[in-house]
Amino acid sequence: MNLHAVRAIYHFEMARTFRTLLESILSPVLSTSLYFVVFGAAIGSRMGEVDGVSYGAFIIPGLIMLSLLTESVSNASFGIYLPKWSGTIYELLSAPVSTLEILLGYVGAAATKSLILGVLILATARFFVPYEIQHPLWMACFLVLTALSFSLFGFILGIWADSFQKLQVVPLLVLTPLTFLGGAFYSISMLPGVWQKIALFNPVVYLVSGMRWSFYGVSDVNVGVSVAAIVLFLAICATLVAWIFRTGYRLKA
Repeated sequence: MNLHAVRAIYHFEMARTFRTLLESILSPVLSTSLYFVVFGAAIGSRMGEVDGVSYGAFIIPGLIMLSLLTESVSNASFGIYLPKWSGTIYELLSAPVSTLEILLGYVGAAATKSLILGVLILATARFFVPYEIQHPLWMACFLVLTALSFSLFGFILGIWADSFQKLQVVPLLVLTPLTFLGGAFYSISMLPGVWQKIALFNPVVYLVSGMRWSFYGVSDVNVGVSVAAIVLFLAICATLVAWIFRTGYRLKA
């Protein structure tokens, strides 16, 4: 394996993050902090418990997932789209670098940024809402799997997009609504019976539910199903990336 190439891509992507620290890290942390202030401290103090957990603490896993999904997709899609847009992608494709090495560099950097952001949001939440983590190893597992799978998804999105506008379509029109409708701010058991069944078709429900279980031991769906859902999504994304590089879809045109 060409570790020098992996390090070069990884360091370049991470350096870009630190050059734009305000937009990449501070802005998502500050915007999520507003959720903690409004929903956790202000509204949460006037609401009862949900599944035995105070409302302010109950929404923490959902807010972490909201930021993790959005930033993973955004970082990975922009990271690979920029070389496409500038034309430097052809230098990368002609270099002695394998598909796996390209993925390790770009997806690894995007996942690292998202994990840094998730940890910062988790630490920031402590200033607004008290919470506990019953299964820290499982929480770390969900964070890593989610960051990797949605960074892969963002990588696919960046290859598919042929304009900067298209990079925003999926995060704004698909991911954010699915997250808000995926139990980030409520338990799906609070929904009417029919809507509970409909909610189970939302893949984000399984991510939020699994993350919430790792915090408080409560979940809307079985934690094993949550793990299986995210592993399946990871496998699908990996298969699509392999097909893209094998066929040259929107890379060699």
